[in-house]
Amino acid sequence: MEVRIFDDKQTLGQAAAARGAEYIRQALRQRGRANIILATGASQFEMLSALVAEPDIDWSHVHLFHLDEYIGLPENHPAGFRKYLRERFIDRLPVPPASFHPVDGNAPEPRSVCAELGREIAAAPIDVAFVGIGENGHLAFNDPPADFDTEEAYLVITLDEVCRRQQLGEGWFPTLDDVPKQAISMSIRQIMKSAAIIATVPDRRKAAAVKGALEGPVSNRCPSSILQTHRDCRLYLDRDSASLLTAVH
Repeated sequence: MEVRIFDDKQTLGQAAAARGAEYIRQALRQRGRANIILATGASQFEMLSALVAEPDIDWSHVHLFHLDEYIGLPENHPAGFRKYLRERFIDRLPVPPASFHPVDGNAPEPRSVCAELGREIAAAPIDVAFVGIGENGHLAFNDPPADFDTEEAYLVITLDEVCRRQQLGEGWFPTLDDVPKQAISMSIRQIMKSAAIIATVPDRRKAAAVKGALEGPVSNRCPSSILQTHRDCRLYLDRDSASLLTAVH
């Protein structure tokens, strides 16, 4: 794992986007298409803003998957991740992407959604996944103790209280009771199948999770620690999120 630490989240986001864009261009040169995963949440604001501005990417040949979505939220809900990605990324691209594979958390049968998305992503091996790390160390919505073994690409997850309080703290919901208790999430193994991973993790509130992910053992009690085992993972931190690290990175 390569770790880079920046003075602020703006330069962090720009650097993460620039490296991710290189992977996308490489896939376009080699195969004429690229398949990517996009995360959501407050930690991705600066990175996504920089990524849409990256030059020399033909987005009409880029296929987009996203990591997770709450169960039970309508598509236009302010906290919904489909709305987030359309407004903060897709609608800002110079041309529409080749495809977008949304996670429909409002469908009547969430497990059918998981199965269909699993078929879609199996046909589109991922070139680069843009991810974050949660305050509880989660990766996507795989809260601890995460399932490291399932081969299912998408799962129905029951969210823990730390995760739900993070969503409240970021201002997405007015009260904790408004935060959904379940979500559809890409599985750990599916994320780890990505050829490359760009993890963008700013802010002091993520410092304990970052320490666990980098300096703790690989354990499903800190799901993001699995990133230590990936062959091409690059972690982008700011001074605040790196503030508890004891080793030199």
